[in-house]
Amino acid sequence: MENKLTYKEALAEIEQIVSNLENDKLDIDQLSVAVKRVTELIKFCKDKLKETSDEVEKTLQSLDL
Repeated sequence: MENKLTYKEALAEIEQIVSNLENDKLDIDQLSVAVKRVTELIKFCKDKLKETSDEVEKTLQSLDL
């Protein structure tokens, strides 16, 4: 079974990584991995926001019968 990431979970993970960066909790070896992960999470969030916006727009347009 595939574990689906939610927007809320992705945002929480981004916030945790940023907190770790701000508090110098990541060493140089972890930094590259963290930056790549944040990039993936940001893309996921942007895509989710776009998808939700499109769905809302489509729903609102369907009300204008």
